[in-house]
Amino acid sequence: MLKVGVIGYGYWGPNLVRNFNGLANAEVLMVCDPSLQAQNKVKLAYPHIDVVSDAKALISSSKIDAVAIATPVSTHFELVKNALEEGKHVFVEKPFTETVAQGEELVELAEKKKLTLVVDHTYLFTGAVKKMKQLIDEGALGKIYYFDSMRVNLGLFQHDVNVIWDLAPHDLSIMDYLLKNNPIGISANGIAHFGNDLHNIAYITVYFQDNLIAHFNVNWLSPVKVRSTLIGGEKKMLTWNDLEADEKIKIYDKGVDVKNGEGIHDILVSYRSGDMWAPRLKQTEALKEEAEYFVKCVEQNSPPFNDGHSGLRVVKLLEASSESLKSEGKIIKI
Repeated sequence: MLKVGVIGYGYWGPNLVRNFNGLANAEVLMVCDPSLQAQNKVKLAYPHIDVVSDAKALISSSKIDAVAIATPVSTHFELVKNALEEGKHVFVEKPFTETVAQGEELVELAEKKKLTLVVDHTYLFTGAVKKMKQLIDEGALGKIYYFDSMRVNLGLFQHDVNVIWDLAPHDLSIMDYLLKNNPIGISANGIAHFGNDLHNIAYITVYFQDNLIAHFNVNWLSPVKVRSTLIGGEKKMLTWNDLEADEKIKIYDKGVDVKNGEGIHDILVSYRSGDMWAPRLKQTEALKEEAEYFVKCVEQNSPPFNDGHSGLRVVKLLEASSESLKSEGKIIKI
């Protein structure tokens, strides 16, 4: 039975407590939050769970085997580092850290201590992303040409990070998980409309070898909520609408075949248009599966695919995006 402590009981913390506490092989023994209101909510919902206001008290407790962290990214480095130094396994909210240097230090520390460190990229555990991973790995789409993502809505404005650091980690982590190619460059453009240097609209382009390209649109100022991804392959194309109730994924047997003639004007293009089908997806709560996976990795001492290295790759893209924003869209080598 893994004994878990949760730090942060704001937006995401209650979901962590509920899911870890609902597992057969784990239980939440302690929750930390400096807010009296949050503490009272914990006491009301879980009278048996100890509540503290000081993170050090939770991290240093001999009762706790693993620490789940759901706090602002600016606090991640110190909390994760302290937990690892105390010999605790760590489950930390995205984004992993504020800087690449911080992430590298934490990954090295976790490996030195032989502790499990995972970054909470919950979308990787959804039925939709699992199905996309299966299709791509099986070669159903063929060679991937592009990855196009839109994640927009009205708000929620953050006070400590821009729209890229708030929304893009979801889709960058999905891209990192699905595509085997390593990015070679990234560029970003955006606008901060309200004079606080926090961009509320941004467009990110990631470049790969072999003519693969990825594009991301993230926006806090959209009148409608959109969560969509389009993946184009040599054999088939795929759309994912996360807001769709039933047919979230649709695979299209559509494509373009190009044959070269003798001259520059002799390129022959033929279009292929076949059937569309929507695969059945497993309907389970992604965070529950992720919590189960974390506990399993701890118990079996097996390396998780959403480990510190995975989180660090996303932070590298985020940091390079920020550098590109400051340079008015200059391509930053990865």
